Amino acid sequence: MADVERPGAQEWVPDGAGLEELRSASAECRGCELWKDAEQVVFSAGQRGARIMLVGEQPGDQEDRTGEPFIGPAGRVLDDALADAGIPRGEAYVTNAVKHFRHHVRGKRRIHDKPGVAHIEACHPWLDAEMRVISPAVVVALGATAGRALLGRPVRITAERGALTEGPQGARVLITTHPSALLRLRGREGWDEAYDRLVADLEIARDAARA
Repeated sequence: MADVERPGAQEWVPDGAGLEELRSASAECRGCELWKDAEQVVFSAGQRGARIMLVGEQPGDQEDRTGEPFIGPAGRVLDDALADAGIPRGEAYVTNAVKHFRHHVRGKRRIHDKPGVAHIEACHPWLDAEMRVISPAVVVALGATAGRALLGRPVRITAERGALTEGPQGARVLITTHPSALLRLRGREGWDEAYDRLVADLEIARDAARA
């Protein structure tokens, strides 16, 4: 089976829509096959006018069940890092490159599957519309999937993180690691360094957004 069975989300994205209209319309999106096995669409958290936009990969299991982005273990890491970087979570707009949870079932567990390039492209009209409405000064790409969605090319986290790059719609893009990557280090050597680097990257985004 192909990754994506439909041509993309564009026909479900209302022209010129505001944020709440986009959120409402996203529930009906059938731009790819991922909606079939997901509990619901997970659109975003935050308001128009946010100077910093945070873009992750896709919802996880807990996000899919509640409809809210970044509320699971990775979300708690992100909350801590934002606080340490001096960025109130309520002042940032948080979303994902792909709006439905891609997974497979193993026993009673739903196991995360990385979204394919076709899923990123199919969902891109939503991200493009969000950027139009929010008009952020800085967009933080949390991980390689988000970086690809924003820049339209593969990205290498180790080589490109922490640098501000010209992105779509006049925003600057900063690439950093996804908080879920830090979870594998929690309680082990390397955690403190990895966490401090995430905070440092967010501080760069904070300063750029306030400039």
